[in-house]
Amino acid sequence: MSDAALEEVSVLSSIYCGEGEFQLIQQSAQDGLMVQINTAVGGERGLDVRLLFHLQPSYPSCPPAISVSSTALSRTQCHNVRQTLLDQAAALPPEPMVHQLVEWLQQCVEVTEKCRGGEEEVKETDREEEWTAVLSLDHIRSRSRYIGLLERWSQTLQLTGSLLLGPSILVVLQGARPKIKEFCRLLKTVKVDVDSSGKKCKERMMKVLLESPLSPSCGHSLQGFVVKNYDSLPELAAAFQEINMTELYQQIRPSLRD
Repeated sequence: MSDAALEEVSVLSSIYCGEGEFQLIQQSAQDGLMVQINTAVGGERGLDVRLLFHLQPSYPSCPPAISVSSTALSRTQCHNVRQTLLDQAAALPPEPMVHQLVEWLQQCVEVTEKCRGGEEEVKETDREEEWTAVLSLDHIRSRSRYIGLLERWSQTLQLTGSLLLGPSILVVLQGARPKIKEFCRLLKTVKVDVDSSGKKCKERMMKVLLESPLSPSCGHSLQGFVVKNYDSLPELAAAFQEINMTELYQQIRPSLRD
């Protein structure tokens, strides 16, 4: 990672020094830096948001990856704020820009007004965008690190989920489809585990076994992010039954290891 990125993170920790304002999520030579900033957007009538910036080793030659979450905004609104930030970042010169982006967003009244307007229409759209996904992971060797990252990402992206550990390693997610796709992107771009030789590695073998709109019959059956062990397919079937997803289990059954 560049000295400019390290220096910027140091400056950011000094600027956003209030309780809970700033957190360094990840730092490694291979994956770069990941920082979280909690702030308000749109001036005096601002709305609280949580911003996650992934500064890859090539940063600031390339813009940061950005995730946005907020309890005050719908998922579609968060997606719109993220896209606005990405567009702003793309227009900036290749130099440290996180503070500039946050400062711009804090003062951007237009973003706040757009978010406040048409809330009922957006909420209805959001309900239609709720999805369920089942992911298959290849292996988990560094258990504490890997699970810690999955829990952190699900919280940051406002997803609920379950990690099922057994002959097949499955991740069940519920939430906005763009957030699920961002979760999958992080899995394939961040070194979450170690390989057989002990070197840090990415989850390149991750597969999406199923992705479908949230079924009205099961609703939001997941709460938080739960880790569960199983030893056999009957136990796995029972785990899916507990979360009202028996139909989904039947769909992915041919892809599972006995």
